[in-house]
Formats: sequence, C-alpha cells, structure tokens
Amino acid sequence: MWKTVKAGVVFGLAFGVMSPLTGCATAPQSAGARQSLKERADATINEMIARDPGIRNVLNVSLAYAVFPDVGKGGLIVGGAFGRGVLYEHGRMTGYVKIEQASLGAQIGAQSFAELLVLNDARAVRRIREGSLALGADVGVVAVTSGAVARAQFQNGVQAFLLPRGGMMAELSLSGQRIIFERG
Repeated sequence: MWKTVKAGVVFGLAFGVMSPLTGCATAPQSAGARQSLKERADATINEMIARDPGIRNVLNVSLAYAVFPDVGKGGLIVGGAFGRGVLYEHGRMTGYVKIEQASLGAQIGAQSFAELLVLNDARAVRRIREGSLALGADVGVVAVTSGAVARAQFQNGVQAFLLPRGGMMAELSLSGQRIIFERG
C-alpha cells in the first residue's frame, strides 16, 4: 500500500512540474498539420508492420490503437516526454491523442521514438476517450523487431510497442504516462 501511495505522490509531483511544459492542444491547429500527423501515423504503422508482420494481425483484432509517430523524451533527475498521435477504433481514425510522461529518479539524456498503444479491452478504450488512461510500470513495452508480437503480453488491456528513432538515455526512475483524447 505504501509503495502505491508513494508512487502516486511521485507521479503527481512530476506531472505537476511537467504539465505547464506540455500543456499544448491535443490536435494540431491547422488542417494541414492534422493531415500530416495522420500521414506520419500511417507511415509509422507501416514501418512497424515491415519490422514485424505480426503487428498487422494484432491491429486487426484490437478494439483500438493509438499511434504516436514522434515522441521526444529527456531528463536529468526529473524527466518528461511528449508526443501527439492518432487514435484508431476498429481500424478507423476517430480522433487525436497526446501522450505526456513524467519521471523522477536517476536519469540523463534525450531520445526520440515512435509508440504504438494497442487496446484490446473496452474499459481501456473508454478510459482513453475520457482522458483518464494513465499508464505506469505495469504496462508491457516491447521494442519493434522481428518477433515483437510473440513477446508481447497485454496488461490491463494495453500493450505498448516502441520503435526507437534516435538519441540515448540512461535511466532508473519511476515514470507514468497520461493519454489525452480529442475527437477528430
């Protein structure tokens, strides 16, 4: 119990510090920027499928998935990450999402990556649409390589796949992600 309370306090403080830095709108402001985000999300899905064709099958049977083509992350004791993406339900785009991550602990560096969150549970889909989906250390994360799907295990109806883009980060920290939705 104490660990849960302590982790909640850490996440609350970290999000409180990072929120002013990441308080941007969920959806891009212009029609061109929204179209560009959707195109980058589609290209990211195709890139992940090229690395592991099994991802296509996972997406075909999922209730929903969120694609974040470019997530930037950095930290020095206190860290954070931010990225915008697209939410698909039953393979059809239904809105925009943004991901905010806060972390506290031993960490240094910066990196960028693409993230795919696959949701196979109706409660997880409802929580993402309500803006109350928060992910912690209990969510499985798999790097997208050949055979990634075989290593994936859903936790609480969610599985995360990461595709590294660049940079380097060393960390041993507590972190949590919050997903915010806006209808498209």
